[in-house]
Amino acid sequence: MRLALLYSGGKDSNYALYKASFENTISCLITLDSKNDYSYMFQKPGNDWIALQAECLELPLIRYTTQGEKEEELEDLKGALFEAKQKYNVEGIVTGAIKSAYQAARVQKICYELNLYCFNPLWQFDENQFLEELIENNFEIAIIGIASWPLSREDLGVNLNKDTRNRLLNLHNHYSLSPIGEGGEFETFVLDMPLFKKKIVLTQTSSHMDGEHSGVLNIEKAEVVEK
Repeated sequence: MRLALLYSGGKDSNYALYKASFENTISCLITLDSKNDYSYMFQKPGNDWIALQAECLELPLIRYTTQGEKEEELEDLKGALFEAKQKYNVEGIVTGAIKSAYQAARVQKICYELNLYCFNPLWQFDENQFLEELIENNFEIAIIGIASWPLSREDLGVNLNKDTRNRLLNLHNHYSLSPIGEGGEFETFVLDMPLFKKKIVLTQTSSHMDGEHSGVLNIEKAEVVEK
């Protein structure tokens, strides 16, 4: 099946891409540039650098700008999905939805209206297994946004490796923090994964905090390099 992928640049959409690619053809990526830092649907941190990920994947990228207003942003998403259907003849859409019924239901509704199949390969995926598979499959992932106690500035820019996984699981056990950031506790940006033909290196970053436990890693310079 020819599919388009709703792409945020983070671990969820990249792993959904990885899983969906086993038996399907991924024709393009779709990303929504939200002007709202608190969009209900779309990730904002790292969005400016998604073109580098598309370059690494050697896939065309459809970009739409949205004001990120609740519900109204869905019309922008519908426009992007319609373009993918018209331009690349896709038959369905892949999402990285895991537990968010809000996101899944709204994407499914739009797909129904456009006569597109909606594929959610990570839906209700076990959180511990998800982290384990990301590490086993050599995903290189940077944490670029935090929005929950007890995360702090020191967590920005950290790679999601075995040590980080263990810390996140420990925080889950003690404070009920989602170890995969499903509640918006943290956001990620993928630097390398099995489908990347090249990888991304962050060459200049800075952290910006808007609270003791809330902030983003600003990517100021990045480049694509050979693996």
